[in-house]
Amino acid sequence: MIRILVAEDFDLIREDLCDVLGQQEDMTVVGSAASGKEIEALAAAVEFDLILMDIEMETTTAGIRATERILEHKPDAKILFLTAHETDSMILTSMGAGAVDYIVKGCEDDELLQHIRGAYAGRAMLDGKIQNLLLKEYSRLRTSERSLLFFISTVSQLTAAERDLVRLLLEDKKIKEIAAQRCVEVVTIKTQIKSLLRKFGCSRTKEIVDTIRELNVSHLF
Repeated sequence: MIRILVAEDFDLIREDLCDVLGQQEDMTVVGSAASGKEIEALAAAVEFDLILMDIEMETTTAGIRATERILEHKPDAKILFLTAHETDSMILTSMGAGAVDYIVKGCEDDELLQHIRGAYAGRAMLDGKIQNLLLKEYSRLRTSERSLLFFISTVSQLTAAERDLVRLLLEDKKIKEIAAQRCVEVVTIKTQIKSLLRKFGCSRTKEIVDTIRELNVSHLF
C-alpha cells in the first residue's frame, strides 16, 4: 500500500486528489495539508511513502521550500511536484529542490496514478521534455564553467591598461570616447583592442563584453 501525503492549497483540488487516490486499491491518503508549513509538520509526524506537493501555496515557492526542509530530515522521501506552470525555469528549480517527478495539474487521472506508481517503484517518469532540458542545462553549466575558468585565466594575464580598457568597454564607451578619456590617439586604442581580442580569442569587443556579463564577472575589472 502506497501511503501518500497531499499538499494543495485549493480545497476543491485537494479534495479531488484525495478522492481519486483513496479509490485505488494500492494507495491510501495518510494526510493532507493546505500550506508548506502544514505539510512539513505532517511529514515529521506521519509515516508516508510519497508526497504530492503543490509548488504554489502560501507563497509562489512554498512547496519548493517545504520540500527542501523535508528532505533535510528525510533524504529518502519521494516528492512529486504538482503545478500549473510548466516553464523551463520552474522545472529546473523543482528538480533542483530534490523532487523525483513533476506533474502538471489537470492531467488525466491515469497519468497521475502512473507517475505515482512509477515514483514509488523507483522509476520516476520524467518525460522526454524534462530529461532533455536537464541534459541541456548540464551541458550549459559545464560550458559556462570552462568559459569562466578560461576568462579568469585570461584576465590574470592582462596588463593594467588592458584591464582598464575592458572596464571602459563594459561601460559601453566608444573607441573615440576611450581615446579622449585616456588622452591618447584612436590608433593606440585600436592597437590595444587588437591585443585584447587576441588574448580572449574573440573577433569583436562585443563578444568580450557579452561573455563577461553572461558569466557575471564584471567585478574583476
